Amino acid sequence: MAIEIFRRREQKYLITKAQYAALIEKLSPHMRPDKFGIDGRYTVISLYFENTDRKIYFETKNKLKYRQKLRLRVYNQADLSSTAFFEVKQKHKKVVNKRRMQIQLSEAYRYLESADPDLDSFKTSNPQVLREIDYFRKIYGLEPEMVVSYDRHALHHKEDADLRMTFDFNLRCRKDDLRLENGSHGDLFIDENLVVLEVKVNDSVPLWLTRILSKVECEQRSASKFCTSMELLNGQTPPVGTTRELVNLGGR
Repeated sequence: MAIEIFRRREQKYLITKAQYAALIEKLSPHMRPDKFGIDGRYTVISLYFENTDRKIYFETKNKLKYRQKLRLRVYNQADLSSTAFFEVKQKHKKVVNKRRMQIQLSEAYRYLESADPDLDSFKTSNPQVLREIDYFRKIYGLEPEMVVSYDRHALHHKEDADLRMTFDFNLRCRKDDLRLENGSHGDLFIDENLVVLEVKVNDSVPLWLTRILSKVECEQRSASKFCTSMELLNGQTPPVGTTRELVNLGGR
């Protein structure tokens, strides 16, 4: 069964495809493909939520010490009978907490379309997480906002199950069709020659991996999929003291 409540640290990098190829070669003695997908490769399709005040966007852009997002996610091609993952992603400094439940996609839509849902009527893997999701939605006034998709290559350490790396390609978004079963189509929002790398650990990145990242000249760089998509789809103006997400080669 998938882990539904967990805590970890994340480091983000925006790298080129050439750096990705070099990393894969150097990582091969240490890492293996994720068991999910084909050789650790699969497509992620997520429905993100926001309110009319763009509260989630501004909390993220202003890098509040505590911030959170809500998303409904499926993997690869889904239909109404597929399992979806409804989750609250919370971040405090560099520590990420996720509270996630599994629910059939059709049931997720039934919940979202209910004006006053009876939470006990929904079959989920974790009813308590559904209550937390419902509370979050009501307090923030969250509604479906956009779909963000990308092709992922995921790796796990061969011996340390807590060390994971993901490489995300072809990042795209849309707001005109919010049905996840309709696939991963959308507009590219990050240069197609760039890859979003995330290193996920429980505590700290091991020294051997730090040395490899340094040798390939990977520099930590924030790449918020949520904020970049909001800026592209809605022409969102960043708050004072911040800039638009840098998503092109050379940082343009």
